[in-house]
Amino acid sequence: MIRFQNVYKRYSSGREALSNMTFHIAPGEMVFLTGHSGAGKSTLLKLIALIERPTRGQIAIRGKNITHITRRQIPAHRRAIGMVFQDHKLLLDRSIYDNVALPLIISGVAEREIGRRVRAALDQVGLLGREQRSPDELSQGEQQRVGIARAVVSKPPLLIADEPTGNLDPALSLEIMKLFMRFNSVGVTVVIASHDLGLVERLGHRVIRLGDGRLDQAV
Repeated sequence: MIRFQNVYKRYSSGREALSNMTFHIAPGEMVFLTGHSGAGKSTLLKLIALIERPTRGQIAIRGKNITHITRRQIPAHRRAIGMVFQDHKLLLDRSIYDNVALPLIISGVAEREIGRRVRAALDQVGLLGREQRSPDELSQGEQQRVGIARAVVSKPPLLIADEPTGNLDPALSLEIMKLFMRFNSVGVTVVIASHDLGLVERLGHRVIRLGDGRLDQAV
């Protein structure tokens, strides 16, 4: 599903965020990226989604080398990836329904199909029936669930998450991780960046550890 081969990322400031990164994540795996703040976890996820481009090396997603694809091809690439962020990135002036429906609207999905998929996604995260509420009426944990529903509503084969439990207490963090495990159980490849080592170890999935932009340990 994901293959990095001798990947480097150097920013215009001169900081090298990733150095000689080589690893493989198989289809259907659930993998955690861990490491201290600044270790390169977020940069790695941005390279997968082509929010950033590598300075050197090769990146393949689903068997396709994405290193040199054109800007016009990036939207199609991202439609196969569900992205979850720590700060939710929800539109507070839109309803929960509109937030979750946004990827489908952008993709041109028919209105009737949008309604069916949005309700199914909200049902999966336990928020069915709250479609017309505003995100700011929800708790932090519920807002994160909306973000996850938006990420999976297009049924992507790959789901990436950057510190999705960073603002949540331990009980809510475990609930959110169990949601990711549920999607992984039906074949979705899941890659999560997290600094919560205790929670990561408790869940028992493969871990890729980063240290100062380098592969520190992969198990």
